[in-house]
Amino acid sequence: MLEKHIILNDIVPQMFYGPQNANLRMLKSLFPKLRLVARDNVIKVVGEDSDLADFEAKVQRLVAHCATFNRLSAEDIVEILKGERTEGECGQDGTLLYSTTGRPVRPRNANQERLVHSFEANDLIFATGPAGTGKTYLSIALAVRAFKKKQVRRIILSRPAVEAGEKLGFLPGDMRDKIDPYLQPLYDALEEMLPHQRLQELMDQNVIQIAPLAFMRGRTLNDAVVILDEAQNTTRSQLKMFLTRMGSNTKMIVTGDTTQIDLPTAQRSGLVEALRILRPLRDVAIVEFTRRDIVRHKLVTHIVEAYEREDREAAAAAPSE
Repeated sequence: MLEKHIILNDIVPQMFYGPQNANLRMLKSLFPKLRLVARDNVIKVVGEDSDLADFEAKVQRLVAHCATFNRLSAEDIVEILKGERTEGECGQDGTLLYSTTGRPVRPRNANQERLVHSFEANDLIFATGPAGTGKTYLSIALAVRAFKKKQVRRIILSRPAVEAGEKLGFLPGDMRDKIDPYLQPLYDALEEMLPHQRLQELMDQNVIQIAPLAFMRGRTLNDAVVILDEAQNTTRSQLKMFLTRMGSNTKMIVTGDTTQIDLPTAQRSGLVEALRILRPLRDVAIVEFTRRDIVRHKLVTHIVEAYEREDREAAAAAPSE
C-alpha cells in the first residue's frame, strides 16, 4: 500500500469538500479501494499505485472545474468522473471567467470586446468613458483571468484618494479606515470574481494589493496586472509617476471619465494630458466608451444624458469673454 498527498491549490478547500464534507464522502464511496483523509487543503490517500494514479487524475479534473466555475456539486462530480462533461474552460462565447455565483463574465458590447483585444495585444491600455460602461469591472476580470492562467503573479489595483465633496478628516478610524471607502468599488468587483476566503488569502499574501495611488511611489511593478481607476482625478505628475512604475511582464490598465473630474479648478487632469501625449505610442491602446455602452440599469443612460444636456445648456448660456 502506498500513501500520497494531493494538495488542492488555487481553490477554497471547503468548496471542494462540499457542505458538511458531502463531496468528500461521495469521493470515498466512488473510490472504495482507497482510504481518504482530508485536512485543510491536503488530501491524504492510501491505496495501490494504479488506484492512486487514477484518483489523482480525476481529482485534478474536479479541481479544474471548481477553480473555473467556483462551485462543485454532487452532479458535477458524477458527470465529470463519468466523462459526460469536461471540467470546463473559459473562452467559449467570449467568457473571461465565471463569477462566484456561476455567472459568465464576458464582453457585452463592441467597446468591451475592444478592451479585451487591446489587453491581449498591448501593455498599456486606457479605457475612458462615462459611469456604468463596465470599464473597471471588465478590467478587473481581465486581471483575475491573467492571474488564474498564471500569466502574472500579482494583481495591483489603485485609485487616487481625491475628496469628491467629502473630507477625509471627518471619516472615523485610522488612515486605512479613511482610505478604504475610496477603494470599495475595487473590493466589490473582486468579491464577485473570487470566493471570499480565497480573496482574503491572496490579499493577506500581498498577491492582490489594493492601495491608494500615493502608495505606488518608488515601486517597480513586475509580473503583474496593474489597474488605476478614476484616473481623471490624477494630476500630470501623479499619472506620470504611476505609468513609470511599469516593470517586466506587466500590463497596465488606466480607467477614467474625463467628464467627472473632481480636482480643484486650477489643476489639469493627468488623464486628459496622458491621452493626448501617449496616443501616438506603439503598445498603447485607447478604448473610448460612450453612453451607448452603459450596461447598468437603463436609467443610468438617461441620467448621463440629462447631465450632459445641462452642461451644454450652461456652456451656451455663459457670457463669452
